[in-house]
Amino acid sequence: MKIKEIPKEERPREKLIENGAESLSTSELLAIILEGGVKDTNVSELAFKLLKEVGNLKNFLDLSITELTKIKGIGPAKATKILATVELGKRIILEEDKQKIKLNNAKNIYLYSRSFFYGLNQECFFCLFLNSSFHLLTHKLLFKGTMTKSSVHPREIFKEAYKINASYIICLHNHPSSNVNPSKKDIEFTNYLVKLGILHGIPILDHLIIYNNKYYSFLENNLL
Repeated sequence: MKIKEIPKEERPREKLIENGAESLSTSELLAIILEGGVKDTNVSELAFKLLKEVGNLKNFLDLSITELTKIKGIGPAKATKILATVELGKRIILEEDKQKIKLNNAKNIYLYSRSFFYGLNQECFFCLFLNSSFHLLTHKLLFKGTMTKSSVHPREIFKEAYKINASYIICLHNHPSSNVNPSKKDIEFTNYLVKLGILHGIPILDHLIIYNNKYYSFLENNLL
C-alpha cells in the first residue's frame, strides 16, 4: 500500500500534528524521520522493517552508518538522518543532566558522562572543564585511540582549559573491551597529566574509565 492510500488521519505526520508526538508509536516516529519509502515499500512499512531489524530502541545507540546502510531500503541519506536524531536525543539528555547533577563525586561524574561513550568501538578521551566553584563549564572530546603520551597531546587539554578559564579538569575515557581497570599506560598517562596540572595551576580532579554500566575512578582508588 502506498502512503497516499493510507487515510490521512492515520498518516504519521498528520497524526503528530493533530495529536502530538507522544501519540505516535515508535515505528511512526521513525517513519517521520525517514520521510519517504523505497520502491515497493512505503515509509511506514520501511520504518516497521527497520525497527524489527534493529531490535529495540537502545540498539540505535550502537549503530554505525555502515551497519545502518546494510539494511535494505536504508541508504546514506536516511542513515545520516537516523544517526543525527539519535545524537540530538543524547545531547538533550546531557543538557538535562548538566542542570540536575552536581559533579562532586565519581558516581555523579559517571552518571553525567556515560552517554558520551554510547556506540563507540574505540577508546575516546573526554575532558570536563569546571570553574572555581566546581560547576561544569563544558565538556569536550579531545582524542580517539589508545591513551599514551605519544598519541595524546596534553597541550590540547590545557589549551582548552585556558581558553574557557577553567579551574579544574576531570578526565574520562572508555575501555571498549569492558574491563574498566586501568592499564599500566593509563596509570602512567594519568600521573603525567596530574603533574602537568600542578604545573599549570589547573588540577586534575579525577580520571574515570567507563564502560556501559560500570566505571573506575582513579580518585576513589587512591591513584591520584
